Amino acid sequence: MKRALIVSLYFVVILLILSTNQSRWFHPQNTKNTKSQAPLINQAIAFTPTFVNSYRTDPQLFRSWALTETSPLELQKAWSISQGNKRIVVAVIDTGVDYTHSDLKNNIWQNPGEIPNNGKDDDGNGFIDDMMGWNFVANDPYPADEHGHGTHVAGIIGAVRGNGIGISGVCPNVSLMILKYYSPNATGKENLENTIKSFRYAVQNGAHIINYSGGGAEFSKEEREAILEAKQKGIIVVAAAGNERQNADIHAYYPASYDLDNIISVAALTPAKKLVDSSNYGIKRIDVAAPGQNIYSTLPKGQYGYMTGTSQATAFVTGVAALALSTYGTLPSIAIKNILLKNTQPTKSLQGKIKTGGMVNAYAILKQIVAPLEPVGPISTFAQ
Repeated sequence: MKRALIVSLYFVVILLILSTNQSRWFHPQNTKNTKSQAPLINQAIAFTPTFVNSYRTDPQLFRSWALTETSPLELQKAWSISQGNKRIVVAVIDTGVDYTHSDLKNNIWQNPGEIPNNGKDDDGNGFIDDMMGWNFVANDPYPADEHGHGTHVAGIIGAVRGNGIGISGVCPNVSLMILKYYSPNATGKENLENTIKSFRYAVQNGAHIINYSGGGAEFSKEEREAILEAKQKGIIVVAAAGNERQNADIHAYYPASYDLDNIISVAALTPAKKLVDSSNYGIKRIDVAAPGQNIYSTLPKGQYGYMTGTSQATAFVTGVAALALSTYGTLPSIAIKNILLKNTQPTKSLQGKIKTGGMVNAYAILKQIVAPLEPVGPISTFAQ
């Protein structure tokens, strides 16, 4: 079975048919150019509610329907509670990221144990000069993005807010760890191997949340073990449901379909609050839905554009999870996941399609977290 990646650049549609060995891939439907676990706060952050004119500070924000006042995410209200915290490290496992992009560069993770460009492995983690992550395709410390998918995903999660240009990410104060696993020239086996390496790097180097906007139909014991290691460190993995128009309860899509409770699997929504036609679904295996159609975000070389798919929806949920951890960093990952899923917005079109029958709502989640909380199970490594 062949896999298709459909991309439109500069209003020219390019159809790329990936060979059958490309079993690990991402599928944006449409693009238009226009060391230890990092320490977290030990108590809720005091944040004075204040509404900022986002359209002055981020002049292209209006192009993303998911970020406006009428969005089902209610992000404008959520930002009155929290806009994130740079202590939160989100690993973006993808095609790389344009780490020089003006709307991203101030939110790129900086490895605290590494001295840049000295040719040494200062922190002893096995990687030389890995200041912002790693390129597992080229095996070097420069995870640049030649495709655009990873940069688009990163912008949704954590584009800088209030800098007078572009857009804002869902969690505009965050540290983005860049892990490049994907190459269109690699075999499916190579992409999967690089995925597993990326997961293990994130686990071993301080990530609190892992965003994986890709996947495939093959079960991998080693990949599952890597995500289990993430669970043991209190790390949430937010994974795309996939874009095959299939019931994932019947046709599994990994890693979203692994039976691990630190995974949040995400389907894609249209502005009309319906599943995107291509989105996978499944009442047992898919947890929640988020905006995923015609999403405006960052692209390489300082550009911006639109993409559609569960990749984009996944990034929105990752951003909301980062806001939640920023607000109350001592909660274990399973508690954050439970709060996120229990505070979804019920949506008629999603009933019987996904586990929660609803879409993510950032404001509802943050309101729940800033309310007085009873202890929830053992405190995870987030608090250490």
